[in-house]
Amino acid sequence: MNSTEMAGIGMTSQRTRERLISRLIEQGITNQKVLDVIRMTPRHLFLDEALSHRAYEDTALPIGFSQTLSQPYIVARMTEILLSEGPLKKVLEIGTGSGYQGTILAQLAEQVYSVERIEPLLKKAKQRFRELGLTNISAHLSDGCFGWEKQAPYDGIITTAAPQSIPDGLLDQLAPNGILVIPVGTGDSQNLSVVKRLGNSAEFEHTIVEKVKFVPLLGGLSR
Repeated sequence: MNSTEMAGIGMTSQRTRERLISRLIEQGITNQKVLDVIRMTPRHLFLDEALSHRAYEDTALPIGFSQTLSQPYIVARMTEILLSEGPLKKVLEIGTGSGYQGTILAQLAEQVYSVERIEPLLKKAKQRFRELGLTNISAHLSDGCFGWEKQAPYDGIITTAAPQSIPDGLLDQLAPNGILVIPVGTGDSQNLSVVKRLGNSAEFEHTIVEKVKFVPLLGGLSR
């Protein structure tokens, strides 16, 4: 991948990225590391060429298979919350999608594990990880409802699709004082929730952050 593709031109240029960062700051994003990583990450590379000119709009965009590339504000907000307890060694992402959220996380955590149920999306995301030189992210085909038990426990878990209720399997895979950032609900009735494990106990602290709208978290695999 050449430097022009990375940097972008026209509506994917650094100037349009800076406008997006200004918008995120206006919306209340304060973590400078998160803002810097979003500024430097070429979001246009995670979209089909026909949509790349819209990459730095603060909106969700389709990536096929009834899935979306999340709104930059939501990516920033969820990542900021995940980092609120301090540096992260090991993170699990439920829903690799285009690979954008995972790419953001891989620049902020020591190791990222990601699961995706739709094989064509997973293949594209893995290719993008390779092109970007990311060596600390592992992704595989799996039903996200079950997490990735083999690699557990995780300091942080983030999901990019909304279950009707929080899967117990994800809570079980949180490390002591680990944090889960997850949209919960159906249709227009979804809340971004934060669940923190209290020490090494089986008790959890639940907080609702704000209203959100995500695609549903579905079970099973799609090849």
